[in-house]
Amino acid sequence: MRILIIEDNRDAAESLRLLMEMKGHEVMVACSGPEGVIFAAEFLPTVVLSDIGLPGLDGFDVAREIRRNEDLDETKLIAITGYGSEEYRQRAHKSGFDYFLAKPADAEALLELLGANL
Repeated sequence: MRILIIEDNRDAAESLRLLMEMKGHEVMVACSGPEGVIFAAEFLPTVVLSDIGLPGLDGFDVAREIRRNEDLDETKLIAITGYGSEEYRQRAHKSGFDYFLAKPADAEALLELLGANL
């Protein structure tokens, strides 16, 4: 799969990138909301793994922007965030995310989600 990671914490982004590449996926990393939207339009990922608390545009706005792009209609959006409350889960769903994982996200749970649903 083509996976775009949108994460402003460079260590977290690098860990996710390494995990996804070890599983054979093509990966691109963006470190801000606006950069993520631009990269999504250029890279046309199968999956976007996005934090919610991002500089420039938060993850909710990123999801809305990606959902406006017809070229990304088939792209699955997964929120991976430290904001794990039910309110944030609902907001994520309403903004266009398909799935929601609270940090620290379990690597096995993420890989299972990718394998089972995508």
